Amino acid sequence: MHQGSSDSRIHRRLVDQLYVEAMVLADEARTYFDEEGRAERETLAPLERVGFSCESLKVTTRLMHVIAWLLTQRAVAAGELGPHDALDPARRLGEAPQTDEAAAAVLPLRARLLIMASSDLHRRIARLDGTPAAGEPVSPARAMQQRLALAF
Repeated sequence: MHQGSSDSRIHRRLVDQLYVEAMVLADEARTYFDEEGRAERETLAPLERVGFSCESLKVTTRLMHVIAWLLTQRAVAAGELGPHDALDPARRLGEAPQTDEAAAAVLPLRARLLIMASSDLHRRIARLDGTPAAGEPVSPARAMQQRLALAF
């Protein structure tokens, strides 16, 4: 029992740290794409501006999926949601939109850094959630654990 309690405290601290990281990154992305990045966007060719706008939406989507998942984990830790309920597909981590590397390569440095940071954070959360990232194999052991959790 003590071990489970210790594990849940560690898990809670990890979730809280990731939540802060996600919120800071979301604020940085909003500030850049809505304010600071506008001038940089205007210097791009028309097709590159479209790519800039698409990538800003992808960054936002990745971060919102991450934040929603972290809020679900916090709700489980607070006893507001059962662990079984957190396994509902609607509460799992949403799929990350993929960035076109060639299109991203022509974007301003700050935009590329935000794209990479949001992708990295989503990939780390996917590992915690047990959902495979794009191109990542599904662990048979993880799949069995998820089926068992759903059964009980």
